[in-house]
Amino acid sequence: MKRLAIITSHPIQYNAPLFRLLTERKRIAIKVFYTWGQTEQGFVYDPDFKKEFKWDIPLLEGYEAIFVENISVHPGAGHFTGIKNKDLIRQIDLYNPDALMVIGWSFQSHLQVLRHYKGRTKIIFRGDSNLLDEAPGFSIKKSLRRLVLKWVLMHIDVALYTGEHNRQYYIKHGVKQHQLVYAPNAVENQRFADGDAEAIINAKVWRRELGIPESSLVFLFAGKLESKKDPLLLINAFKSLPQIDIRLLLVGNGVLEKDAKQLAANDNRILFLDFQNQQQMPIVYRLGDVFVLPSKGPGETWGLSVNEAMACGRAVIVSDKCGCAADVVCGNGIVFEAENKQDLQRALLYFAENSIATSILGNKSSQVIKQFSHEQVATAIEQSI
Repeated sequence: MKRLAIITSHPIQYNAPLFRLLTERKRIAIKVFYTWGQTEQGFVYDPDFKKEFKWDIPLLEGYEAIFVENISVHPGAGHFTGIKNKDLIRQIDLYNPDALMVIGWSFQSHLQVLRHYKGRTKIIFRGDSNLLDEAPGFSIKKSLRRLVLKWVLMHIDVALYTGEHNRQYYIKHGVKQHQLVYAPNAVENQRFADGDAEAIINAKVWRRELGIPESSLVFLFAGKLESKKDPLLLINAFKSLPQIDIRLLLVGNGVLEKDAKQLAANDNRILFLDFQNQQQMPIVYRLGDVFVLPSKGPGETWGLSVNEAMACGRAVIVSDKCGCAADVVCGNGIVFEAENKQDLQRALLYFAENSIATSILGNKSSQVIKQFSHEQVATAIEQSI
């Protein structure tokens, strides 16, 4: 089998199932090189909460991986100098791969890999950046960034694009059409869809414990309470709806938590839950009838929580600043204009007044999301090699 070296910063819940699948299929051999060596024990530092946390699902089982020593003075995945490996090239050479897949370029070591192996070994690149946050018109900063990105992407042979906005980003920065291979952004669909009956029962029990009547239609937000996600817009839009049998449940913590709870204080239809780890999420999504991601950015390159909610059979409301909106919302929900309270209010009101449509669109979500699978991504990677 041909060998693929995968260069990525640290284990995450979205990539581990893909790595296991590639190993199970046995069409290529893979070895993952984790460049943020400090994450070997499974703990990741969250700069927003200023603390470490650990996912409660296995992220290192079923595939070969190595953690490369990170000698950065300030290690982390939030800045270019946060990942600096003096031994990475040697470790890759020892594996002697037929191709490399680099996930993200904006770390010192990852850019070093692109430069070192250009013209020597086939380089496949994976990232989900888009142009949604770009201001219109000319600016020196934007022009310089464009030149840098074109130079970076000159080092790759294949770009695995996640969706339409990501494809446009690559084209804008000089990647040729023949270099583009579609590999949709995906989650572990089966984990969220399996055990549907049990998850529904558990969600009903949890809803009762939260004091939510069985007849209520529940809008659900699950994510960090931070500016990028714009939860305050969602609360404001929901508060303006008529006093009908609806609820808004926000699941997560973050820097806007205090503001969000103050804003919601005079509306007893709005409820909050703390951050829930991965094992609970199939139940969490079923606490709601409609999943809402109101992000305004910058940096909402996709919004994989939408994939997860759809795999749980939920209808969706997504802002047009989410990278996924152009791809996954097709007959199963509504896309609204980011930061537009009235537009979001109209979307909420549509579902509040059409409970039958909520169920129909939720079933549609279950079908649509099957087209965004790790199997498709695995096939794209194998064919690229």
